[in-house]
Amino acid sequence: MKLVRWVLFALLLISPLFAWAAPSMPSMPQMPSSPMGIPALTVQNAPGGAQNWTLSLQLLALMTVLTLLPAVLLMMTSFTRIMIVLGFLRQALGTQSTPSNQILLGLSLFLTLFVMSPVLNRAYTDGVKPYMDGHMAAELAVPAAAAPFKHFMLDQTRDADLQLFTHLANEKPYASKDDVPFRVAMPAFVTSELKTAFQMGFLLFIPFLIIDLVVASVLMSMGMMMVSPTIISLPFKIMLFVLVDGWTLLLGTLAGSFYT
Repeated sequence: MKLVRWVLFALLLISPLFAWAAPSMPSMPQMPSSPMGIPALTVQNAPGGAQNWTLSLQLLALMTVLTLLPAVLLMMTSFTRIMIVLGFLRQALGTQSTPSNQILLGLSLFLTLFVMSPVLNRAYTDGVKPYMDGHMAAELAVPAAAAPFKHFMLDQTRDADLQLFTHLANEKPYASKDDVPFRVAMPAFVTSELKTAFQMGFLLFIPFLIIDLVVASVLMSMGMMMVSPTIISLPFKIMLFVLVDGWTLLLGTLAGSFYT
């Protein structure tokens, strides 16, 4: 069943993300199995070398993968930078809840898929497809499929952040990107993404802040101190954003920042 093999492979793919952090559990004494107990795993051989898994294991693997998907999305893709910058844009415009959180989330998800499509295609070609076709074992397919994600993260990571977490992990400097483990690459990548997102958000605030200052100065000079500058400046900020084709400029800059 291709769906089951996809789920199991996804579970194996994200296993390196949390395997390093799992504490070693002491060995427990084996209890005698009850003759009335339900087997935890049942594997049936099918023609052609395929295997059929029990429904309980399929559901367990699927629920585990769905639980870890948000962490994978935030820690290994461009979603973090895109979502933070779009949030800064809404704050700079002063439009309160417009666009809504659902719109920003959906826009971030689709833009993330666009940015990550080369990485996903390479992971599918190098690891997923050979595993699905039975040409590669899971022990070899997992590193092959995870390598494009690690290279993407390290390409976006600053050397200072990578050196920081390498030092915190008591590791020596790595000779190449292939030697960097996930436990060092992920926190360094997230730290760099936060720094980059805040830098882009600062640049977004500058033109809108200038409009707020000009409107506030004009209102003060006219003696209209009781009028909120936000009410007057909001239409001008929206007009400026529309005239410069802000959405195209911002989304193009966000997508292009991952390829430079």
